[in-house]
Formats: sequence, C-alpha cells, structure tokens
Amino acid sequence: MLNLEVLRREPGRVRTASRRRGISTEFVDRVLALDGEHRSLLTAVEQLKAQKNALSAEISKAADKKAKAAELRPRIAELDASIGSAGSGIPRLEEAISTALAEVPNLVDPSIPDGSDETANREVRRWGSPPQFAFAPKPHWELGEALGIFDFERAAKLSGARFSILRGAGARLSRALAQFFLDRAARNGYTEINPPLLVSETTMWSTGQLSKFSDQMYAFEGDGDEKLYLIPTAEVPLTSLHRDEILAAEQLPLQYTAYTPCFRKEAGAAGKDTRGLFRQHQFEKVELVWLTTPARSFDDLETLTSHASGLLQELGLAHRTMLLAAGDTGFNSAKTYDLEVWVPSFGRYREISSCSNCTDFQARRSAIRFRQDATAKPEFVHTLNGSGLSLGRTLLAIVENGQRADGGISIPDVLQPFAGFASIEPDGSVRSR
Repeated sequence: MLNLEVLRREPGRVRTASRRRGISTEFVDRVLALDGEHRSLLTAVEQLKAQKNALSAEISKAADKKAKAAELRPRIAELDASIGSAGSGIPRLEEAISTALAEVPNLVDPSIPDGSDETANREVRRWGSPPQFAFAPKPHWELGEALGIFDFERAAKLSGARFSILRGAGARLSRALAQFFLDRAARNGYTEINPPLLVSETTMWSTGQLSKFSDQMYAFEGDGDEKLYLIPTAEVPLTSLHRDEILAAEQLPLQYTAYTPCFRKEAGAAGKDTRGLFRQHQFEKVELVWLTTPARSFDDLETLTSHASGLLQELGLAHRTMLLAAGDTGFNSAKTYDLEVWVPSFGRYREISSCSNCTDFQARRSAIRFRQDATAKPEFVHTLNGSGLSLGRTLLAIVENGQRADGGISIPDVLQPFAGFASIEPDGSVRSR
C-alpha cells in the first residue's frame, strides 16, 4: 500500500516513479482530490463538535441550567444533525482512498534503470561459464522422458497441461534439492516454517496479491464467508506471520524460509515456455523472507540475493544477476534482482529466482510495525523476499547442464550426499560415487 503521506508531501516524486513504471499518473490527482475532500469533512465535523461543546459549556455555567438547556436544545439538535450528515461521508471517502491506493504499485527505487520491459534490465554480475558440449545437447523434457525420470504424458492425463510427474531418480533428485536448499538456509540463519498452503483472502490482500493478481490464483469456498486461496508462493504466509503485530527492534531482522508447493494459473502465459518444467501450474520452491528495518533493508537485499546466488555457485551452474528496470519491476517491489541460470535448450540465461525489497509497501497492508525502543512511535518494517530456489527450474538446469554424450546425467558434487547417487545412467539407473 502506497504511503498517503508521501503522496501528499511529494506528489511529484510519486508521478515520476509511476511514469518510470509506464503507468498513468491520473490516480495522483484523484487520490489528492479525495483526500482533500476527506480532510475538509474531518475539519467541518471537528468545527461542528466544537460549537456543540461550547453550547454544552454554556449550559453547565448557566444559573438556570434547565432553562438554558431548553433554550439551546434546538441549536444542539441542529448541530447533531449536521455532524451526522457530514460524518456519514467520511467512511465512504476513506474506503475510496484505500481502494484507489490498493491499485497503485510501490514506488521504484531511484537506483534501478529506466526502461519499459526486460530488455532494459542491467546485468550487475556473472558467475561461471556455460558448458561446452562436444555433442548436440538435448532439452530436459527429451532427456527426462528417455531416462524415465519425467512423465509429462501421464501428468496431462491426470491434470491437464502444464503439470509434471517426477519418477525414480527424478523424484529423489527433487527431494535432494529441497533438503540442500533448506540446509543452506539454516546455515544462513533462516528459521524454517511449515505454513498452511491455503490462506485467507485477507492474507492474500495483505501481501499485495489481491486484487492485482486475482486472475492467477486458485480460489475455493472456505468454512465462512471468506474465500481460501492456494498459495502462489510461500512469500504470502511467511510475510503475513506477524500481521497486526508490533515487534521490538532487537528482534529484527527476522529471516524465514519455507519449502512448499506453489499454485498459479499463469493466466495470459499460454504458449509461452510451457514445455517441460519451466512454467507449471504446480511447482515447488524454497522461499526466503526477511522482515527488517528501513535503515538496513537495501543492504539486506544484497545479502538475500547472495544467499540465492550462493546456491547456484555450489551447484556449479552458470548464472548472472540482473537488476530489473522500472517497467519490469513487480507490483510490490521497489527494487528487484533476478538470478538467471544458463539453460542449454533455450541457448540463453533464464530466470530462476527473483529477490525483492518491498520496503514498507506490504507492511502497510499487513500492519507489521516495530519500535526502536519501548517509548518510540511504531514504524513499519521493510519486507524482502526471494526464491532460494525453484526446484523445477533448478532440476531442469542440472539435467541439461549435466548431460553427457551417452545420455546420462552427472549430478553436482554438493548434491550427491543429499541425493544418494552421483549420476543417472543412460538406462535410468543411478550410480553412487
């Protein structure tokens, strides 16, 4: 949720940030007009209440209070009616302001590049080199089906397009990745959480998923009036863990991680990267979330990004870190780094993790605050999130980058203790060290 105070004080800054995203700035004038009307009504109500209080004071000071009350009663009744009439418009305006602000994305940080789409993203670092094959490399869907570790045909029979079945060594390798990612998260100070996969509409809204991304979510009828949603990412429950709480400064930063399935309709993505494991309706991911202070959040973003990048380095996967341009930065984010891993079947780097600083944008919706000390005024925390990492995309990168001329797959050394094998042989069997 955009800070209304910032919009009041610095409308030019808000307009500039919105133009950088490529969105209309009409909302600025609309919200300011609504806010002006709201504040005028508040002032009018306060003035009317002051007049009523003055009349009440006259009555209390009068020698004949009964006579004075009878004399002023018509005027007091008139003021009560005016207060009620003016006050009745206040909730409507507050709701209109809140609704308008809820559709406005976060302000982008000045450090990110201009540009309307991913072509303007800036590479900030690169690690490793793509493998050089002495043979024509195959895409992971061909390799996986030939080895019997992926089964897309039966997945489609069960659930339709963009689902997958992992079999044998494929399932074991995916489980090994989850264990490896969680092990490294623990080393980096994250507390592991096993959250619900169904969350309330309030939880979805508080993290900025609604109503902007409603067409990408799977919703169900809950026990009460509120819908329940399958989580699109563990960012949703992890960020909301401390909703409506005031934390102590010494508790921060809080670092959480969770390994969960994720569910997305991917509306509008038909025909785009839909073959194999790259873009699925159901996938698994280890998520990293921080709740931190405004003073350190951008430094913490660098740390979070290094944690995700470190996983790819340990796996020996060539990748690059991209700073997203304003027009490619997500709705909730002020600044985002994308990690892109080399995928031979695409012949280029593809996104495997997004690491974002959402500043106080989600915290305002979620009412997550902290106090510098016991007597200080509460401030909003800053929230950060990133994938550490997506299992499906990491799995396909390992399969494609580790493929051999004989059709087998070599497993990264660091993953072998978690998987229990060092390679998948051409016949689908596994071989230990």
